[in-house]
Amino acid sequence: MIGFCLCGLAAGDAAAQPGGVRDTLPLPTARFSTGDSAAWAAPDFDDSRWATQRTGTVWQEQGYEGYHGYAWYRIHVRIPSSLRAHAFWKDSLRIFLAHVNDVDETFLNGVRIGKTGGFPEDPGGYKSRWPLVREYHLPLNATGIRWDQDNVLAVRVYDGGGTGGIFMGHPFIDMLEKIDAVDLDVPADSIRYGSAATVTLTAGNRFAVPVRGVITYGVRDVTQGKDIGSHTVPVTLSPFGTRRFAFHLPNRPGLEVHLAFTEAGSGLTVERRIWFPYTLTPVSPLSPRVNGPRIYGARPGSPFLYKVPVSGARPLRFRATGLPEGLVIDASDGIIRGAVPAPGRFPVTLEASNRYGRATAPLTIVIGDTLSYTPALGWNSWNCWGLTVDDEKVRRSAAAFVQKGLADHGWSYINIDDGWEASARAADGRIVANDKFPDLTALSGWLHARGLKFGIYSSPGPLTCGGFLGSYGHEAQDAATYAGWGIDYLKYDWCSYDGIAGTDTALNTFQKPYRVMQTALRAQPRDILYSLCQYGMKDVWTWGASVDGQSWRTTEDIEDTWESLHRIGFGQYPLYPYAGPGHWNDPDMLTVGWVGWGATLRPSRLTPDEQYTQVSLWSLLSAPLLLGCDLGKLDGFTLGLLTNDEVLAIDQDALGRQAQRVVPDPGYQVWIKPLADGSTAVGVFNMEDTCRPVRLNWDSLGLGRYHILRDVWRQRDLGAVQKTLDATLMPHGVLLVRLY
Repeated sequence: MIGFCLCGLAAGDAAAQPGGVRDTLPLPTARFSTGDSAAWAAPDFDDSRWATQRTGTVWQEQGYEGYHGYAWYRIHVRIPSSLRAHAFWKDSLRIFLAHVNDVDETFLNGVRIGKTGGFPEDPGGYKSRWPLVREYHLPLNATGIRWDQDNVLAVRVYDGGGTGGIFMGHPFIDMLEKIDAVDLDVPADSIRYGSAATVTLTAGNRFAVPVRGVITYGVRDVTQGKDIGSHTVPVTLSPFGTRRFAFHLPNRPGLEVHLAFTEAGSGLTVERRIWFPYTLTPVSPLSPRVNGPRIYGARPGSPFLYKVPVSGARPLRFRATGLPEGLVIDASDGIIRGAVPAPGRFPVTLEASNRYGRATAPLTIVIGDTLSYTPALGWNSWNCWGLTVDDEKVRRSAAAFVQKGLADHGWSYINIDDGWEASARAADGRIVANDKFPDLTALSGWLHARGLKFGIYSSPGPLTCGGFLGSYGHEAQDAATYAGWGIDYLKYDWCSYDGIAGTDTALNTFQKPYRVMQTALRAQPRDILYSLCQYGMKDVWTWGASVDGQSWRTTEDIEDTWESLHRIGFGQYPLYPYAGPGHWNDPDMLTVGWVGWGATLRPSRLTPDEQYTQVSLWSLLSAPLLLGCDLGKLDGFTLGLLTNDEVLAIDQDALGRQAQRVVPDPGYQVWIKPLADGSTAVGVFNMEDTCRPVRLNWDSLGLGRYHILRDVWRQRDLGAVQKTLDATLMPHGVLLVRLY
């Protein structure tokens, strides 16, 4: 029996709690109607026949599945003058609506008090701002407030796709206090890792007035149930000012950082508990190591581009023996280019050397009809830049891709999502880019020169989800244009094809637009990976391969919450029969690092353990690994998540099997994935928000024949396989092992 502890950080990354007395009016429900009418903002409008909705939950989960477009919430609330009388600062009334997906315009008693985002009819068109918190402040003498009377808060919402409504938080009304100006944080990009970690606490003031109080910060070792030091410091935060405090922590699981600020005047306190983002991935050695998949496919005659992923000190020299005729490798950068005219299977030996040593690895090149023998590894612009993506941001992301070493570990695709298209086609019907992308051919060449692949986005409908031009009626023309630009990957998003399909629910109706683009892509003289994005409708996993899809989205859009990760990721368990070389189930992008969907970027709300869980689960699922974060803000923790070659090897395994869930216990799950070399990867996941002990019996799991147990994240052997394994899992955490 092997016993060890992986226990530590609890779920959630922040909480604000008042230390003194504070009156708050919760807004848990609202009257609700789809559609749009200016009359619905009026306080005397009769909404008695409207439906009732819970605020804080998207409308698709409350009886409006599949609905996108306009809707209104009307909340009736009595605002007592005692709210004002009990306040300390007596400056403003705050109306907090949490998040709204995607655009809102908010009225109090018919008076507009705020708007976030752009509606389709606005100048400039639709602009989603769902990641932004909706918080509106009104002076106490504002004419719209009816003290001690009934008030109507009317919220006009537009959802352009995905989910819609007031969600991801609990709306309320209260009085603004100075404590609300204070932000406490431990920025992940300020942490410096070594045998110990240097951590920086920041306390910021968002208001134009000084805030005085006391900061308390300390650390608790959850695994041992004891505190590790505590400090109290009196501070004055100048208007819009920031104070910083440095301290040191061990670099290991189980540490919870407690931060608190108590405002001197009101006695109110804001608190945060931040789960320390520890690193498990060892530092790569200076000697070369060849990473990435062991098999790669292309079609006969298509342009071939493959950058050999090698970590180690630069400069490196590269060789490849056994390359088929038509391919050559650049000895200085390791990029294999050319074209192979005829089908065949070619065993190749890759070699990399530097002043610290030499490394070799096999790669089988298959020239035939199969693309994507292993799932795509890359980056997509949507989760960070949304519709604000532009040429400069893409180039900056790609440069970070190379400079920070992701390309050395097999990451290769740089994909532009929605927002690149011009408002009208050229006179001959060709799709053209808007002013944000002055020359897509030049951008493609710039990426290819660095060994990176280039992806783009469209829709089978007349418009994309963001309201830009889709490919409907121009499929062959668009495919030829993409090929001319040097595109390597197409994400094809259902979006406005709803209007074409109408009420026809026949399977062929859902397959048809993807078959049309399939034919168009097949006619091109280059390989373009085909990613179907239609959210799993009509069980796309059962037919996606038949329309030449290399991957297909199985769900709606993912969000950076445990609830979304749990529902989407762990809901993939029935789909394992449909994944394999050349065709992959896609549970959407990774939500690690800095994200923002086009608004202000922020760190993922997943805890460190939830991020380890997502990368582990997606690798076991043989899912495409597509980052959605700002690559320019990659911190040490996130970089460690994304450059662990033993974890990535599980995703990129040549056998191409998706893991099966073999233990579906409500408290924990066990997933098993057979690998090409005869070994087996096992993921054990804690589904609870507290530490949980787990005992695994290898015989009962059918794995008693193995001899060596290896911790994949730490890249170290744990010794001989015993009959059982005892582990204590962190909240929403994972143990990922490989048995040989």
